Amino acid sequence: MSRFVLVLCAALLMGGCLKIYSPEVQQGNIVNQEMVDKLKPGMTRSQVRFVLGTPLVTDPFHADRWDYVYFYKKSATADPERRRLTVIFEGDALARMEGDVVTDTAATQTPARADAQPEPQTPPPAPRAL
Repeated sequence: MSRFVLVLCAALLMGGCLKIYSPEVQQGNIVNQEMVDKLKPGMTRSQVRFVLGTPLVTDPFHADRWDYVYFYKKSATADPERRRLTVIFEGDALARMEGDVVTDTAATQTPARADAQPEPQTPPPAPRAL
């Protein structure tokens, strides 16, 4: 009987050394850079929905705003990864995007006129002496 108790105590002590399984947690819309690169100003709502999927959050007070939120945590000890993309419409056309993903600024900016003067570049401030 004492041998059984000794084995049971050893098993319980060794059980405390084992890592407890913690599943991956993934929630929201997966939005990657390839998907964002496909978005262009002027796209319709149905085209944006085709590229990004149905938005996770639709605000009834702001019908021209769709929010795509993504959360991923690999394990209990890992830092979570969070992303947010907000798509703003004007009427039925895509106007702009905001959030954590990098947008193609060349596609969202209006083309410069041929007769427009370039804006002067200001030099960085000179270092101060200590």
